[in-house]
Amino acid sequence: MLDPGLEARLEAVRERSEALSRQLEDPAVSQDPAQLERLGRELSDLRPVVEALARLRAAETAAREARGLAEGERDPEMLAYLEGEARRETEAAEHHAQELRRLLLPRDPDERRDAVVEIRSGTGGEEAALFAADLMRMYLRFAERRHWQVELTDSSPTEGGGFKEVTFEVRGRGAYGELRFESGVHRVQRVPKTESQGRIHTSAASVVVLPEAEELEVEIADEDLRVDVFRSTGPGGQSVNTTDSAVRITHLPTGLVVTCQDEKSQHKNRAKALRVLRSRLYDLRQRERDQELQQTRRAMVGHGDRSEKVRTYNFNEGRVTDHRIDLKVYQLPRVMEGELELLTEPLREAEQARRLAGEE
Repeated sequence: MLDPGLEARLEAVRERSEALSRQLEDPAVSQDPAQLERLGRELSDLRPVVEALARLRAAETAAREARGLAEGERDPEMLAYLEGEARRETEAAEHHAQELRRLLLPRDPDERRDAVVEIRSGTGGEEAALFAADLMRMYLRFAERRHWQVELTDSSPTEGGGFKEVTFEVRGRGAYGELRFESGVHRVQRVPKTESQGRIHTSAASVVVLPEAEELEVEIADEDLRVDVFRSTGPGGQSVNTTDSAVRITHLPTGLVVTCQDEKSQHKNRAKALRVLRSRLYDLRQRERDQELQQTRRAMVGHGDRSEKVRTYNFNEGRVTDHRIDLKVYQLPRVMEGELELLTEPLREAEQARRLAGEE
């Protein structure tokens, strides 16, 4: 059922899992919190594979035993039962084998990282800005349900309560892996609050999700930066407009610009801006590498082009359509309250199916 190469990999995983379990029982390891966490995390990653392998072996054994008993059975009813049992266990084994192939697919090395999310209003004026605010709220709800931490980096609010653009960091294990499917153009179809004749308008906002890079991964030379400070224009208390606390950093070699004015402290704003700049540079480097190798990293199911339309939210019909896999979910209120699993899980399954089929 499994090819020899996959069997060898699974055996290596099983042996490594047993070795990790023995190491974690070593008193010396328990005295080293960093090593304890590292080994525990690795064992946790291997456990789903080991458990799926055990289920596969159990199903194979049960199917083999049922077939063996059926060979010498003369009672028609018992024979039919044993043949059915062998068939059911064989199907279960095939399911577990497919699960193992999926679990052994190479993972995106960025999946576990924290994420930087950027939302910008597009066509549609104030309604697009309000939709950008709705998307931000949706992601905040999603992060809250995941017990992740969210920290606002920069925002350009509008008088109507929307955002021209907003950037925030999401910290939590697997934040990027969960949110990466959100990159792209999101459309909304609804009747704006300012529409007196009840006509449905279509507006759009773009979302970019970046993996947050570590400082050691992306070195930024001081001479490559131009740092400007100015007075903040957004919310922040009495001192927000009286001190030069906002920071704008321009990366001269690439022309990337990051602004942060959320904190009253210029030092904190600079640190935040550098984190976002580092993530953008890391993402730029990754995309350039993939382009050189002519390998498109399918961070989303589709072409991975952030300019393409990925999703439409139709408030009149209560429907959300994900165009990458032609998925229609008539649970728009739940999605807007942060239940993004309704969309991201089918996207993840479709991505895995493509990779198993060798389409990537």
